Amino acid sequence: MKRVTVIRHLAFEDLGSLVAVLNHRGYRVTYRDAGVDAAVGTDLPEPDLLVVLGGPIGVYQQEDYPWLGEEISLLRHRLEAGRPTLGICLGAQIMAAALGARVGPATSEIGWSRLELTPRGLAGPLRHLAGVPVLHWHGDAFALPPGADRLALTPTTPNQAFAFGSYGLGLQFHPEVQWPEFERWLIGHALQLAALGRPIPAFRIESRIRCKALVAPARRCLEEWLDGIEAGTPGL
Repeated sequence: MKRVTVIRHLAFEDLGSLVAVLNHRGYRVTYRDAGVDAAVGTDLPEPDLLVVLGGPIGVYQQEDYPWLGEEISLLRHRLEAGRPTLGICLGAQIMAAALGARVGPATSEIGWSRLELTPRGLAGPLRHLAGVPVLHWHGDAFALPPGADRLALTPTTPNQAFAFGSYGLGLQFHPEVQWPEFERWLIGHALQLAALGRPIPAFRIESRIRCKALVAPARRCLEEWLDGIEAGTPGL
């Protein structure tokens, strides 16, 4: 059985709708909670796929969260070895830092909007997300890592997705969110949403519609990326 290790930074930010793809393909999914569990320790062999999920902290906060340095080192090792690695939001920022790119505070994006795909993005698995509003929830952003290919952007965030070789995929946005589990985000991020003056009822109504529309294209995107990795002829 193939193994996927998922590094999780918040209990309610999990694989969401994407777990069905991994289960269908025979992956055994193991979560490791950042700062609590060893990401990949002696009790857990190096996985066939590593997924690093989102969270509300920044990669530059290593003095406050020393284990961030361990995550960066882990991803550097994975990517140098050409091992399949997927980063989402904070996970993509950690990937970028591991590859030597700058990550820091930027224009905040919280809400739903469409991606602008680059020619490289349109030629690969992300094409399934063309024209589909995706969830953005970040206050930091990364520069394009050396040797990486930019796949997507938005007006406020020039690097929304990148490919590193055929085995590394970093996504600043959230393709994994699903309904009704998204309600946990509205609860868990209540203070942030209140500070922004974001009306929860309207955001909930929009998110219910958008989450349901995102599930199928997000799953097709992951399916195609995994097809390429497993066949040795990646689509990125």
